[in-house]
Amino acid sequence: MSNDTQLQSSVLAELKWRPSVDAAHIGVAAEDGIVTLSGQVHHYTEKLAAEDAAKDVFGVKGIANDIKVEPLGSPSQSDKDIAAAAVSALKWDYEVPDDKVGVVVKDGWVTLNGTVDWQFQKDAAYRCVRYLLGVVGVINSISIKPSAKWIDVKTKIEEALRRNADLDARRITVSTSDGRVTLTGTVRNWSERDAAVSSSWAAPGVTWVEDELVISP
Repeated sequence: MSNDTQLQSSVLAELKWRPSVDAAHIGVAAEDGIVTLSGQVHHYTEKLAAEDAAKDVFGVKGIANDIKVEPLGSPSQSDKDIAAAAVSALKWDYEVPDDKVGVVVKDGWVTLNGTVDWQFQKDAAYRCVRYLLGVVGVINSISIKPSAKWIDVKTKIEEALRRNADLDARRITVSTSDGRVTLTGTVRNWSERDAAVSSSWAAPGVTWVEDELVISP
């Protein structure tokens, strides 16, 4: 059995193992460690759950998520309904700043816009709307414009990476310039990659994190 065949089999098994995913409607292909997901699901969160399942499989280096979201078995929510629900959800979320985020909905696709100080606020806005009924996709166009002054935080980010028990910081190189952080090197899995990016976003004044990390189990 080839490595790609084994990887395909492992991803399919993981999808079947997850109660949040209906694996019967999802196809999997693998080539050189890159997994392509296809098929159709009922909700955007199921598409994301399938992607998360694939990320947890050892040997997956990259994912192309081509799963389509088509609400089945129940009437679709109108764009107006989705927009109203999104505005309400954002208003009630503590981590989303008041009156900083706008919503546009077309054909079930939710676009978030506006400006916030921190990446965690942008992430919170995304989480607010992705679970809503009728949503088929989310485009997060919120900009990061920190009120905190940027200083060269390269050393502080490196220290944060070393403190993280889930990371081998020796494999990661950090470069900084005018609010931008670039991460290069290798990590063992997707969890390490996400942890490194999250640690970088926590630095004051960061406006962008360029993730050039390569997964090398």
